[in-house]
Amino acid sequence: MNKVMEGLLAVASGTVSLGGELTVRRLGFGAMRITGDGIWGPPKDPASALAVLRRAVELGVNFIDTADSYGPNVSEELIAKALAPYPKDLVIATKGGWNRPGPGQWTHDASPEHLRKAVEGSLKRLRLDRIDVYQLHTPDPVVPFDASMEALAELRAEGKIRLIGLSNVTREHIERARKIVPIISVQNRYSFADREWDYVVDYCEQNGIAFIPWFPLGAGKVAGMLLERIAKAHNQTPKQVALAWLLKRSPVMLPIPGTSSTEHLEENVKAAELRLSDEEYAQLASVTER
Repeated sequence: MNKVMEGLLAVASGTVSLGGELTVRRLGFGAMRITGDGIWGPPKDPASALAVLRRAVELGVNFIDTADSYGPNVSEELIAKALAPYPKDLVIATKGGWNRPGPGQWTHDASPEHLRKAVEGSLKRLRLDRIDVYQLHTPDPVVPFDASMEALAELRAEGKIRLIGLSNVTREHIERARKIVPIISVQNRYSFADREWDYVVDYCEQNGIAFIPWFPLGAGKVAGMLLERIAKAHNQTPKQVALAWLLKRSPVMLPIPGTSSTEHLEENVKAAELRLSDEEYAQLASVTER
């Protein structure tokens, strides 16, 4: 891949504002898959994981999403090892609110005490004095939501967090949170064929909140066939078409496709250049299966 093409990749996705304070390109990188199997332990090939992170930045990606629960701790440690000291325009968003008792196991803990310890741990692992974007990973069914948000608001007031986001939430959660502290991003499961959170995307767009979709491919049989047909017409991959659809869906959309392969990373980021026709967009939007 030549240097000119490299420079055009992530830049072609455009930009989105995070709370009016930070601006990032609209195609980011999700760092969950650089850990071991079951999102547990170190990767089988640590050198490859480091190479993927460095390559993402070379391709113009300046938003990396992670969480203390990825590994646990492994993803954050790898990001720091690969990229610290960080480029000035690089925004690292992390999350807290889960415990990891074992591979493939996730348990809630969004108590104020846990969140405070989680933020302190993330600061240390990421080698940061302040986390640019800190997200509540998921509401805790046994901890009052307002208590979780008040704890993050306090950490923001202390200068340990710059901006606050939410993940796996409803519009009601967002509205409640915004009464406590400004919310700059929402991260929910979403794809062209999985639009349960369409109304949340619309709410985010209306209120200038970035929407970060996870599991952006999410296609069943019918959706997969349509993806294949449109991808073939553009000489692109189905994943690239799915990402292009997201970028066309809303100006606040910030997809974060993740991978442990530099080849797949380059393929994903190149989706920033793909422009779907209005007809292709509508055809994909008409599919509602998961």
